[in-house]
Amino acid sequence: MSSTNGKHVLLTGASGFLAAWVLRYLLEQGFTVRATVRSQSKADPIAAQYATAVSSNQLTFAIVPDIVSPGAHDAAVKELFADGQPLDFVVHTASPFHMGTTDPVSQMLEPAVKGTIGVLESVQAYAPGVKRVVITGSFVAVVNATKGAWPGKVYDESDWNPLTWEESAKPGNPMINYMGSKTVAEHAAWDFIKEKKPNFDLITLCPPYVFGPEQSIKSLNTSNWVLWQLLSGAATEVPPTDLHVWVDVRNAAQAHLAALVVPEAGGKRFYIGADEHWSFQDAADIFRDNFPDLRQNIPAGKPGTGLGIAEGEIYTADNTRSKQILGLKYLPLHQTLVDTGKSLVELQQKEKA
Repeated sequence: MSSTNGKHVLLTGASGFLAAWVLRYLLEQGFTVRATVRSQSKADPIAAQYATAVSSNQLTFAIVPDIVSPGAHDAAVKELFADGQPLDFVVHTASPFHMGTTDPVSQMLEPAVKGTIGVLESVQAYAPGVKRVVITGSFVAVVNATKGAWPGKVYDESDWNPLTWEESAKPGNPMINYMGSKTVAEHAAWDFIKEKKPNFDLITLCPPYVFGPEQSIKSLNTSNWVLWQLLSGAATEVPPTDLHVWVDVRNAAQAHLAALVVPEAGGKRFYIGADEHWSFQDAADIFRDNFPDLRQNIPAGKPGTGLGIAEGEIYTADNTRSKQILGLKYLPLHQTLVDTGKSLVELQQKEKA
């Protein structure tokens, strides 16, 4: 990989779960970062966490209240950094998500597309020095939900969710609306590159469930929230598993950094997912074995049957491209779940104190 010192990055949605890890690794690798957040109150805890980076101007903030508004990122991309240098890279993780939507078009589809295209338009118009934009997509833009378990199917980066705009826009099914919004937004990004031919190249990363150590119990990401229901005893039964593919947040964040600096990654789409399946039963087994103080509250389900249900009876996904080009070495499920569980327990104890 090339030297990263002095490279200047705009990181959108910096208060998000995955983005927080991307930010950590960017700073550790010597990048200078301008982080966008929706409000100053979102910036303050990040600034406190990285006080040294803030004091040295390695980390600065741009307030972007609404990523969908026209020109939302114009100022963030064109402003020079404290050292007088312009922007080199953009990592776009921000994404509007309203699960309780009543109007899928205005609340999910249009915001997803406008939020993504808006960043690309700002970069093209005001940041001619940007070489690469990395966008956080989702495995839901890869998987074909109508096929269900689809035993024997191996998904890869050539696969696309077939949901159309019209299908995605139908009210009454928030998950379909969400899957459709991620799909049409990623299509729109690639169409922008094809039609506008900007000076920068594009990379999209498509992770499934993202698990890993958290920073706050009060604002758990969706994936970790379902784990916390098991670990905390809120779930009285082991629930069925709707998505058997996953990735550790630390691997997902590493993928974003590698995507910035590996030349041959440019112009490609990457599935970012671990080597093994997971299920809620696996999580229950691992939590019960590794958290004895909580064991009595964690539902037992049918111990030992988790991986058996997943392997051979449901689709898989091929992570070869991410390994070969981005150099990822995926963490095993046991380590991820134990690390995640420990962080959740510690955070709960801190917030109770």
